[in-house]
Amino acid sequence: MNVCVIGAGYVGLVTGTIFADLGNEVVCVDNAKKKVDMLNAGEMPIYEPGLREMVHRNMEDGRLSFTTSIAKGVKTSKVIFIAVGTPPKANGESDLAAVEAVAKEIAENLDDYKIIVNKSTVPVGTGNFVRNIIEKHKQSNAEFDVVSNPEFLKEGTAIADSLYPDRIVIGVPNQHVAMALLELYAPLERPMLITDVESAELIKYASNAFLATKISFINFIANICEKAGADVSLVAKGMGYDSRIGKDFLQAGLGYGGSCFPKDTLSLLCTAKKFGEDASLLEAVIQINDNRIPHFVRRIEQKLKSLRGKVIGILGLAFKPNTDDLRDAKSIEIINALKEKGAIVKTYDPVAMDNAKHILKDITFCKNAYEAALRADALVVVTEWNEFKLLNLEKIRKGMRQAYLFDGRNVYTKERVERAGFEYISIGKR
Repeated sequence: MNVCVIGAGYVGLVTGTIFADLGNEVVCVDNAKKKVDMLNAGEMPIYEPGLREMVHRNMEDGRLSFTTSIAKGVKTSKVIFIAVGTPPKANGESDLAAVEAVAKEIAENLDDYKIIVNKSTVPVGTGNFVRNIIEKHKQSNAEFDVVSNPEFLKEGTAIADSLYPDRIVIGVPNQHVAMALLELYAPLERPMLITDVESAELIKYASNAFLATKISFINFIANICEKAGADVSLVAKGMGYDSRIGKDFLQAGLGYGGSCFPKDTLSLLCTAKKFGEDASLLEAVIQINDNRIPHFVRRIEQKLKSLRGKVIGILGLAFKPNTDDLRDAKSIEIINALKEKGAIVKTYDPVAMDNAKHILKDITFCKNAYEAALRADALVVVTEWNEFKLLNLEKIRKGMRQAYLFDGRNVYTKERVERAGFEYISIGKR
């Protein structure tokens, strides 16, 4: 099948590459010429394990190409995926400006029947929004259908998530278009749920907001554990054995971040208010998450008495392991808070430092974790990269001025850290 993916960002690039790997002819379109030139030269604009190799293979086999021309993509494809950004506005609503602009260009180049698929995370009602834009601006009598097909990729495991998804959700206006999308996804042999467009649009937001709720809930419990002398890891383990709850997303830490949970929870909050629903549950989820870093920084300050002039080593910048994504990363919030209190910050991340250098100023970027810890008063684990779990803590301790290790992700055991000579401060434990 001939497929066009408009938007070669994280979702669009992974989606287009996977469809090409399944044997389709795919053209990915992006309005950033620099990004398209990079991709055509075989360079990746994002870090995602396994993606580079898959892109190269499908480009070499002639199934995957990149262009800045929406006209080319529309005219050569039957199925057109819209995978552009929908960042939050100041009030938390999803900004659909990019979706609107793409819909207009699709309309202007519509010359035959097309299936237009919203892959971007968009509020309920966006399918009708896109349909109305195309009807208004199309310059031919060509028919089209608008479909919702939300993505459920996790950064760091996007290839596996795409090839072995828990479910494929397809929101369609009629049976004919449903069959075409089923044909496209059939090689994956995964569970498929066919719904109306509005339900599919809401499934993505409901899923992410529910996961955000689990994270905020366990962090709420962590705060109680710190005061009561309980261990949140054991509490979460006990909860997770209950099949009605499950163990996933019950890891206490610094709160949720990244490109999805913060904006999607805010967007669903705005949708609830738009329909006149009481949104106090979501407001509490967001408030708990917003308080995670101030709470954590206060604990650092309490131990060090004052942060002015203190050297703090930060391990991890990306919002999660196996990505270089810094969108809503807790590292940025922590570093800015420490700097405001007069701390001197050194940092290291295996992948995300190049991106961080464009965002974070007046800090020292180090070549490894040992350099970040050298002559530091405290070491702070922010991202749970595997290499941090394997560090020689005794060696690190010898190079530090003071022996404080703040573990924002609970990657170590108290016994191991204290055996190395540290005072260990973790999440949800006294």
